[in-house]
Amino acid sequence: MNRIELALAVAPLRFLHAHADDPAAMLDLRTGAVPKILVWHHEALAEVFRQDPHLRHPGSRSLSPLLGPRSVLWTDGERHTAYRAAFGAPLRGRRLTAYHGLIAESAAEAIDALRPGTVFRLAEWTRELALTIVARIVLGEADPVLLREVTTWLEHALGSRRRLLYHRFAGRSLPPSGPALDARLVAAATAGGGLMSPLVSGEGPLGPVPDGELRDQIVSLLFAGHETSASATAWTVYWLTRRPDLRDAVLSEVEVHDGADPAAVPMLQAVISEALRLRPPVEVAGNRALTRPVELLGRRLPAGAVLTPGIYLAHHRAEYFPSPHTFDPGRFLGRRGTPEGYLPFGGGSRFCLGSQLGLLEIRMATAALLRRRVLRCVNPRAGVTRLRGHAMAPSARLCLEVVSCRD
Repeated sequence: MNRIELALAVAPLRFLHAHADDPAAMLDLRTGAVPKILVWHHEALAEVFRQDPHLRHPGSRSLSPLLGPRSVLWTDGERHTAYRAAFGAPLRGRRLTAYHGLIAESAAEAIDALRPGTVFRLAEWTRELALTIVARIVLGEADPVLLREVTTWLEHALGSRRRLLYHRFAGRSLPPSGPALDARLVAAATAGGGLMSPLVSGEGPLGPVPDGELRDQIVSLLFAGHETSASATAWTVYWLTRRPDLRDAVLSEVEVHDGADPAAVPMLQAVISEALRLRPPVEVAGNRALTRPVELLGRRLPAGAVLTPGIYLAHHRAEYFPSPHTFDPGRFLGRRGTPEGYLPFGGGSRFCLGSQLGLLEIRMATAALLRRRVLRCVNPRAGVTRLRGHAMAPSARLCLEVVSCRD
C-alpha cells in the first residue's frame, strides 16, 4: 500500500475533501504498469459507464469476504445479465406498488415503539427498519431472531472503523457470517417465497442456483438493500430536525400524502436528493478493470488498469455544485433531469438495482415518522459521517428524542 492509498484508507473524508476540486478530476491511487485511478470527471465517468458491459468488475477488498465471491455485485458476463433480469424487474416501475403496504406496515410497527420521552439512536433505528423491509422482500419474511444475528455479524464486521482498518492492514479477512447463519439464510429463502424464489425453484433465467451461490446473493441483497437506504433515511431525518423551515414544508406535504408518489411531495424528494448528494450511500462505486487499452480524457490506459468512480468527490465538486458543503435542497426543486456529476446510485451496467425501491422506502418511512412524531435532535454535533465499509452513515452516537405524538 503506497502513501496515497494509506491516506485514503486512514482518513478518507479528509483526503477526498482535499482533492474534490483537482482540475483533472482524476487521481492515480497506484502507478506502474497496471495503474489504479480514482475518477470523478463527468466526461470520464460517462465514458466508463458506457464501456461498463465490456469491463471486468473485481470485488471490493473489504466487502468481498463478507458478501462472497459469487455476489451479483462483481459477477460478470451473461450470469450478471441474468441476475439483473431476475432481480431488476420486481424492483422498479409499477411493480413497486406491491411493496407500498409492506413498507407502510413496517414503518408503522417501528414508529409505534417510539413513545414520548424515548431517546433513540437514529442510525440504529433506520438500519433495523430498513433490514426488516428488505428481508420481507428478499426472503418473504422477517424473522426477528435471524435478523438480529445478521445485525450482530455486520456490526462486528463494520461497526468499528478501527477494527476494519486493523483487518485490512493485517491482511486478514473481515469476520465471515459462518456456516450456521448461512444455512439459516438459505433455509429462509427456500421457504419464504420472496425475491429469491426464482433462484430456489430454478424457473428463472439462471436455473437452480447452488446453496453457496444463493447465500452470496441473499447476503448481498440484504446488505446493499439496507445499509445504504438506512443511511440515507437517517441523514434525511437528521436534516429535517435541524431545519424547521424544511420540516414544516415537508410536513405540509406528508399530512395528505404518504410519500409513495415523488411528484406529490416535491420538497421531501428535494431534501432526500440533497441528502444523497451531501452524504451519498457510498463514497465510491465499484471498481472497473479495463479488458483492452482505452483512451480516457487524452490519456492512454493499458488493459488491466482499474478505474474507481468517485461518487463523493463528484458530489462535492464546486463546478457541479456551488458551495458543495452546504445543505441546499433548492438545487433539486423545479428542475428536470439529473444534474451534472450527480450519481448517488452509480451508473452503467452496475447502476443500483434497488434505487427506485430505496427512494420509495426513504420517502414513505420519513413521511410516516414526521406525520406521527415530533422529534428533537439531542446532540446535533454527533451529526457527522462515520464510514461502515463504504457506506456513509451518521455517527452511532447521534440521538433523537420523541417530544410528542401527533396521532
